[in-house]
Amino acid sequence: MKPQKRSCSVTLITCPDRRSAQRIASALVEARLAACINLVPGVISIFRWEGRLQKSSEILLIVKSSTRSFPALVKAVRYLHPYTVPEIIRLPIAAGFPAYLKWLKKESK
Repeated sequence: MKPQKRSCSVTLITCPDRRSAQRIASALVEARLAACINLVPGVISIFRWEGRLQKSSEILLIVKSSTRSFPALVKAVRYLHPYTVPEIIRLPIAAGFPAYLKWLKKESK
């Protein structure tokens, strides 16, 4: 497979529970800010917050979308997410199955 233009990306978002994860995922797909989102339960996050070591069970959203939708995606997640500082990390897709990437671009803004 030859590398694709970096017009598609994967965004990682953690959520505190299934309800908020499903609400955010549904809203992003409905608004066409993402073509597909996987909800991965059972993620354990260990991090420092407000000077203290924290451990939390979370749900990871794996968001597949066009890169151009990222600013609107961030805005939507910040509005819907219960965390003050949600994890929103975009990773470019360097290569992939061409038919899937074509579908991904078609289904997200």
